Amino acid sequence: MMTIDAQIDVMNRLGRAMADPTRSKILFSLLQAPGYPAQLAQDLGLTRTNVSNHLTCLRGCGIVVAELEGRKTRYEIADPHLTVALTALVEVTLAVDEQVPCIDSTCTVAGCCEPSATEQVL
Repeated sequence: MMTIDAQIDVMNRLGRAMADPTRSKILFSLLQAPGYPAQLAQDLGLTRTNVSNHLTCLRGCGIVVAELEGRKTRYEIADPHLTVALTALVEVTLAVDEQVPCIDSTCTVAGCCEPSATEQVL
């Protein structure tokens, strides 16, 4: 079991990784498939230097890993569990929007699929 300090460190690294819009773009791209800095730069409309700097940060946070392929470096999410967790985090965050129906038709979370108090009054 991780200590509270270790858990806080993990949360801080994750928050740092996702706090920047450019890193978020790169993360979303890498959630779909591994990528190369030059291709990521082209696809996202960024400079290679900018992408490389953000990839370095994401590596330092432990979210992505780099694999050498000859003269190229391929980046991918460090662990498949992270892909599932990050995808779930985005889906759960979207599900909090009261205007969007719950993404899980079998949801058992109290209050999730019930109309809000404001809707009940109307």
